[in-house]
Amino acid sequence: MSDTALPLVISAPEPRTLELIFTPPKLARLKAHYRIVETTPDGVARLPPELLAEARYIVGQPPISPRTLEAMKTLRCVFNVESNLLDNMPYETLFARGIHVVTTGLVFAEPVAELGLAMALNLARGIVDADLAFRKGEELWGGDGNQTARLLSGADVGIIGFGDLGRALNRLLSGFRTHTKVFDPWLPPSILRENGVEPATLDEVLSSSDFVFVVASVTSENQGFLGADAFGRMRKGAAFILLSRAGVVDFPALMAAVRSGHILAASDVFPEEPLAGDHPVRALPGFLRSAHRAGALDIAFKRMGDMVLEDMDLIDRGLPPLRSKRAERETVSRMRSKPSDRN
Repeated sequence: MSDTALPLVISAPEPRTLELIFTPPKLARLKAHYRIVETTPDGVARLPPELLAEARYIVGQPPISPRTLEAMKTLRCVFNVESNLLDNMPYETLFARGIHVVTTGLVFAEPVAELGLAMALNLARGIVDADLAFRKGEELWGGDGNQTARLLSGADVGIIGFGDLGRALNRLLSGFRTHTKVFDPWLPPSILRENGVEPATLDEVLSSSDFVFVVASVTSENQGFLGADAFGRMRKGAAFILLSRAGVVDFPALMAAVRSGHILAASDVFPEEPLAGDHPVRALPGFLRSAHRAGALDIAFKRMGDMVLEDMDLIDRGLPPLRSKRAERETVSRMRSKPSDRN
């Protein structure tokens, strides 16, 4: 088969690259089975009409106008190699034409859950602060260094949101025999019970948990919904661990709750990234900080490429994609997470 006869893939995965998400052998396989046209997200609309008409797949999440989509006569799937779904394409038209929109965000669930578990253990046992004190010769030995320590094992845990990340986190927590309540208004109670957790209201999760993990996506309904009132309802000394997006939290209110000594907190995400050098959260005691690095492991990026190749093969054979997660018409336009501008 000549190169011109190969199915066409438009590659615009910025800030990702094909080299980041595919191992060399898998990238070679991709190029052996498909003709690749690489461009920027904004450059997709400027591609020649004949290329748009041939495109079978898009790798990335570029803005697609109705006019551009109309030119894509043979498009079958948009592979979003992030975890966010942006409201930047006519989803209703895509769905009406039977074009799949999928995300490979599942690859981040396990590594983010592991870091979240590490954050919870650190807040429970003061590991980072104890290490810093040791470096300065100010360590406290034995029980003197455990005045505020607690166990995660057997603790009351709350999880806000129960998608891929929430489920991965719950699997890790099961080894600690936690009593776990979950608030997720997009899931029926039976699904939560089948995963071994107790369905609960937001108030129940906040008021009855020693550790609260936030893994909910930002939507049109929940931006900033965790504010001063929510933090005030938490148990004194409880730990609040933010792993999804800062947009679900009133961040100044979170800092105020930590500054007052009412709760401890940890976060892998922030309202602006990178964070300003003089941002007050940098020096806030009781707040554990991570620079949006929870999911950014090479093994996770490479799993993206595996998922894309497997689903392309399925679609080529007239089957639905099964490895990547399909966008749902009822919820996709309600997503409000900021796009990633770095890996």
